Amino acid sequence: MLSERALTAAMRVLGRRYMAHEPTSLTTLPPADPERTYLLYAHVPFCERLCTYCSFNRFLYREDLARQYFARLREEMRMVADLGYRFGALYLGGGTPTILLDELCLTIDLARDLFDIGEVSSETSPNHLTSEVVERLGGRIDRMSVGVQSFDDRLLRVMDRYDKYGSGQDLYETIVRAQGWFSSLNVDMIFNFPSQTERMLLADIDRLKDTGCNQVTFYPLMAGPNAARALADTVGRIDFVREGEYYHLIDEALSGTFEPASAWTFSKDRGGMIDEYIVDYDQYVGIGSGALSFIGDRVYGNTFSLADYDAAIRSGCMGLATAGQPYDARAMMRYRFINQLFGLRLDKRAFERDFGVSADRALWLELTFMRAAGGIERDDDECITLTPAGRYLLVVMMREMLSGSNELRDEARAALSPAERMLLLDGQPLPQAECASA
Repeated sequence: MLSERALTAAMRVLGRRYMAHEPTSLTTLPPADPERTYLLYAHVPFCERLCTYCSFNRFLYREDLARQYFARLREEMRMVADLGYRFGALYLGGGTPTILLDELCLTIDLARDLFDIGEVSSETSPNHLTSEVVERLGGRIDRMSVGVQSFDDRLLRVMDRYDKYGSGQDLYETIVRAQGWFSSLNVDMIFNFPSQTERMLLADIDRLKDTGCNQVTFYPLMAGPNAARALADTVGRIDFVREGEYYHLIDEALSGTFEPASAWTFSKDRGGMIDEYIVDYDQYVGIGSGALSFIGDRVYGNTFSLADYDAAIRSGCMGLATAGQPYDARAMMRYRFINQLFGLRLDKRAFERDFGVSADRALWLELTFMRAAGGIERDDDECITLTPAGRYLLVVMMREMLSGSNELRDEARAALSPAERMLLLDGQPLPQAECASA
């Protein structure tokens, strides 16, 4: 698909430019804009097992380290409150945010005490959807997103998830049991895994429909350079040509039961919460080790080191380690273009009000490309909406944006001390004293 290849190449060039980070001596984020409502993202970087294709900041779970970490996370949350930030929603990502239920409950409760939080979303793993977890979190979390990835046993074994989370039947029964506890139950799936076939994908969709979940997010396989090389050495290279074919297959197979809520999220409830918070909040504050923030016109990154994060918070500083270059006006306009169209609608009137220039004039090259590729469905004085082809092009854009973030994460992970790198292995991590002193 020529348009996908051209777009991928362009986004990789832009991604390297926009995601370039340098070490920073900043000890705190800038103060809040009192006229703006932000999203609060909290990162919990612990998992019982580590997936090879995941590039997010995550470490093997140790209860002592995790409890210490949650305490620091709440301290950083209080620092953010002191800066005057207002949040409309909280998103808990990882890692596995539900790794310690009591600590998670304390963290959510503090966020609701400090801020006027309207919605809380959290990620989790299938083995955490026990009766105790859903009962404790059912009144605290509005949208629960469960990482299933596939119901196919062969694919689960290739992903190294079968032994961790059980068979496809086990996963199916877990999702069915969790119905009714959350306003939105989202199932995360992966498509275009190298060993996935069209038959596997269609069977996954049929199984998904039977669970009764009200939302599904189909992510294309995204991997940073290191993860991509590991995949190529084991199960094969990622085929981006096939990616577009699979996306349209998903779109067609879900129609009639689900409708698009973003470029890769499909929902039964129009207007419900979706996974990518940047659609509703173009500015966000990230707390926790490895979290990113986008404030004003800059991206800020927290340290990936658990020891450095702990030391920074103990000393009264935030966990900042890097900062990007300020975005210029054109970069900010492109950011708006991608985020809103990823959410399926670009508001032309708001664009001109905020930037002082029309979208047609400011982004003529981007819009010419989208029109030539058959990506635009509606284009008038009010807004732009997308065709299915256009939605896939936004999947490509977001895939490359997040892959750029994955490169940043891979670089940060490579700079960790030897002791902390031990926590990235499926072996016995070093004692806490050695980790903290590294």
